[in-house]
Amino acid sequence: MGLFGKSKPKTRIMFACVENSGRSQMAEAFFRKYAPKEYEAVSGGTEPKGYVNPLAIQAMNEVGIDMSKHEAKAITEEMIRTSKKAVNMGCMDKGMCPTSMVPKMIEWNIEDPKDKPIEKVREIRDQIEQKVKEFVSELE
Repeated sequence: MGLFGKSKPKTRIMFACVENSGRSQMAEAFFRKYAPKEYEAVSGGTEPKGYVNPLAIQAMNEVGIDMSKHEAKAITEEMIRTSKKAVNMGCMDKGMCPTSMVPKMIEWNIEDPKDKPIEKVREIRDQIEQKVKEFVSELE
């Protein structure tokens, strides 16, 4: 608690992709698991799908993280303004790429799990987990 009983606002990190249905959702969930308590994660997409990829939900369940209540959301001005750092998961469609909207974005170039078999989604999940752990270890 800070002065007058108010808690210090958390430092926000944004994870972005086009549909916000797979990679950025997994990154947000892993960040919540591994980041220090003074940090928070948000995720969004430039063209949100409206639902989270069921195979991404299944793959995360396999490592003890429940994403069944997550919803695909659009990147908002508020997300951009209030995030200390932003991570772009990677873009196939450069026209819809969040990198064109958000300055100083970190680029991870992770393959999209969309329409991939569960074995590939698991590989992508594990890659995202490793990237998030590295990212968390570098936070100041």
